[in-house]
Amino acid sequence: MYARTTESPVLLLGAAHVIDLSGPLRSVLAGRVLDGLAVELDPERAGSLFAPSSHPRDHSGLPLLTRVWGLIQRRLGSELGGGEAGAEMKVAALVARERQLPLFLIDDPLRLTVMRLVQSMPYKERVQLLFGAFVALFLPTRLVTREMDRYAASPEEYTDQLRLASPTLARVLLDERNEHMAERLTHLRRQGYGRIAAVVGDAHLPGLAAALGRRGVAVESIPFAKLRELRGPPSAPS
Repeated sequence: MYARTTESPVLLLGAAHVIDLSGPLRSVLAGRVLDGLAVELDPERAGSLFAPSSHPRDHSGLPLLTRVWGLIQRRLGSELGGGEAGAEMKVAALVARERQLPLFLIDDPLRLTVMRLVQSMPYKERVQLLFGAFVALFLPTRLVTREMDRYAASPEEYTDQLRLASPTLARVLLDERNEHMAERLTHLRRQGYGRIAAVVGDAHLPGLAAALGRRGVAVESIPFAKLRELRGPPSAPS
């Protein structure tokens, strides 16, 4: 036990965005005393994700790269994730609602992030990124599954390869967002929300944990590789 809730470590849960981790997430969260839940979303994405399925999502005006990423996530979610893209964020929101806990959106606005990425990215990296995104739309599921297993076995290797292939992408999509999310989580702790669980993309875990550590915040991390091995109760109906 901790003398104050702000001495409790922030619990970071690594998601793959396209893999259904509903049961494992519920299992982990059920055993925790929490002051709030945080998710790697901004208000616009949260509004789109949590909108009733009968309401068509408006993707007009989104940058091309964002629309392609969305297509990739929806395809992978249906083919190998066992659920829809973003399902882990919905689970966190449902758990927060069921337990009457506040839900905090801790990510940067996606539109601004992509604009910053494109504006700062050298032409060569930009072409490589768009080409890679379109190729990913047509990769056989068996290859994606194999790469997912390789990533789970050694996520650091994949992150290192990303930094070599596209340092701008790694800086904007990982490093800068990690710092911003860490700052928001630290601010929440100053407001008294010490016992927080944050559901973020697995690639953010090491950098986000390090950013929190630099701010004097203790961290407990449960990566995607460990989560997907767990079993838990199915998600409650929304």
